[in-house]
Amino acid sequence: MKTKKQFSKLVATATLALAAIAPSFGQINLGAACGCPSVASRPTVLLSSLPGFTAIAGTYGGELTQSLTLTCDKTYIIDQKIYVQTGKTLTINPGTVLKGRVAPFLSGTTTPDPAKASALVIERGAKLMADGTADCQIVYTAEADPLDGTFPIANKGQWGGVVVLGKATNNLTLAANGPFVPGGSGKLAVADGVGTMEGFATSNVQDQYGANLTGGESFDDNDNSGIMRYNSFRFAGAILTVGAELNALSLCSVGRGTTIEHCEFISSADDNIEFFGGTVNLRYCAGLYGNDDMYDFDLSYSGHGQFLFGLKTDNTASVDADNGFECDSDDNKSNNLPYAKPVWYNVTLIGNNKTTFTSDNSGLAAIEAKELTGGEFYNSVFANFDKGFNVIKAMGTRTGSSEAYHNWATTGGNGSSILKVKCNTFVGCTNPITVDKLASSVLTTDNTQFYTTDMNVAVTGNTLPGFDYTFTINNNGSATPYSHNVDAIPNPSLSVAGCPVPPVDGFFRPANYRGAFASTGENWLSDWSYAAVLGATKGLVACPTDINGDGVTDVNDFLIFAPAFGTSCN
Repeated sequence: MKTKKQFSKLVATATLALAAIAPSFGQINLGAACGCPSVASRPTVLLSSLPGFTAIAGTYGGELTQSLTLTCDKTYIIDQKIYVQTGKTLTINPGTVLKGRVAPFLSGTTTPDPAKASALVIERGAKLMADGTADCQIVYTAEADPLDGTFPIANKGQWGGVVVLGKATNNLTLAANGPFVPGGSGKLAVADGVGTMEGFATSNVQDQYGANLTGGESFDDNDNSGIMRYNSFRFAGAILTVGAELNALSLCSVGRGTTIEHCEFISSADDNIEFFGGTVNLRYCAGLYGNDDMYDFDLSYSGHGQFLFGLKTDNTASVDADNGFECDSDDNKSNNLPYAKPVWYNVTLIGNNKTTFTSDNSGLAAIEAKELTGGEFYNSVFANFDKGFNVIKAMGTRTGSSEAYHNWATTGGNGSSILKVKCNTFVGCTNPITVDKLASSVLTTDNTQFYTTDMNVAVTGNTLPGFDYTFTINNNGSATPYSHNVDAIPNPSLSVAGCPVPPVDGFFRPANYRGAFASTGENWLSDWSYAAVLGATKGLVACPTDINGDGVTDVNDFLIFAPAFGTSCN
């Protein structure tokens, strides 16, 4: 997502004066900078009509059995579950739009059949090469979205989403996590090391991820499923049943050879992004208005993440909103190894301070650490959650003598210290730390570790200089809902003196501040992202010379600017 540019105050004034029309330009002329025609003029093509498409018996979908390239002169309809076959590559050119079709109705009802939700599925051994650019994003959205900036953010779960299946490590075993049962039971395994994507109703080989360890296969943590760069995922997340959903982006045993950068996730009915095992890394990603978790990991996920942003929607009773991070190590409380141990730096997540549980939303924490999870969270900002860091200690039905708490606690723990929460700032969180969801269960030694040893900071209310977590959404049914938006950039930047620094490992980048954005740097959110169209954050402006937002600087921008020349900016 493109960085904002420095610009004169005069041009800024002219740009802001056109804020009301810029969103429609930003959608209708998506891809104009790379020569794409207007979205409205692009003919539609069903993905199931492409050469080589072959139906898969027993499922609502079929495979693309040839390597294909999608171009931005057409709009492609994801009309079923469309699988990219093992060994094949689907290339999506910059500026291209794909639209997911809503599922057909259940017999005799007007309710879509979730088992028939459309989705784009990249099989094990296949690749998705979706390498967009800052000015020419690749967009996956609902078929009903006219891409003119008018589609309401409340339209969640209009289609399934994008699913990537890989060969990297997970900790599934058939004994503990199988045999596969559709639904929310957590029974995902079909063999040791092989799982079926949650939210799918069949156990077809095309739906499976990982490696069959009992069959002689091995995990490949460097597995490469392709590139997703400057991709926007909108209005996805079909729900099969509670606890078994598709997400905007589902990553299952995806390896670190895969590139995920500059992606956004808008109005998902479930998680923005969920990791089912794997080692894939991501950076410069943003998730807004999801109904469940912002970033969810399970099944021994151990990738890295840096420069991540998240924003909830409002906290009305009808809106679900769960955790910032939902952190699980093993499914079904099975004590399987290896433990999940991802590493996160420079994250900013803003919640809505919701306190009432709804649906399967039962955490409402910035970091919800459970099911023996490990993981490392450094130099980040979490704001406006009911709970900041909630760590589960009670054993419940788990066998053994440890839970997530014991992986974190230096006093009363198990000595593993594989869960670390250090040098983070919790702003306006009602309870910055809770144990088993209760502030009353936090021991004196827990507070000492959290605040003193680990250098976490709690800021009362909305009082952090330069930072404003409050937002007002006038109408969830509106495409431009804000009358007040957040400012996610503390000023001055928050110190990381004495804190861990991102390792020099080829992935992490130097960052001497807490949170996703530096006060002295530039907002990396794209000025062509849907977040920008909605005006979700302050500090994000369009290209200064592209005043009408059509993707190019030309005489039309000059004609808009000229009448404003010499006028006062005060």
